[in-house]
Amino acid sequence: QVQLVESGGGLVQPGGSLRLSCAASGRIFSIDVMGWYRQAPGKQRELVAALSSVSTNYADSVKGRFTISRDNAKNMLYLQMNSLKPEDTAVYYCRLARPGNEYWGQGTQVTVSS
Repeated sequence: QVQLVESGGGLVQPGGSLRLSCAASGRIFSIDVMGWYRQAPGKQRELVAALSSVSTNYADSVKGRFTISRDNAKNMLYLQMNSLKPEDTAVYYCRLARPGNEYWGQGTQVTVSS
């Protein structure tokens, strides 16, 4: 069983930065695909960024502003978010995927507002 716990969300002004963290516990493998998703009110959950052993993918809306990274030794996933915009406001979720299974965290709220 895998558990994911996000942290680091909060209220930030437009143009500001936040760093989200996702702590993973349980049996974690370097081949697991990990990523960040977000869901804004009234909208579907969408991919923000995903990281595997061979590739990194970003939503077009965050390219150049967000950076996903992973520390396998600590079982941690991060999302550095710079130049935040009001449209980045959402609940951000951490996800781990492997063949036959996926796991989600409980989410952390990010609000970008002046």
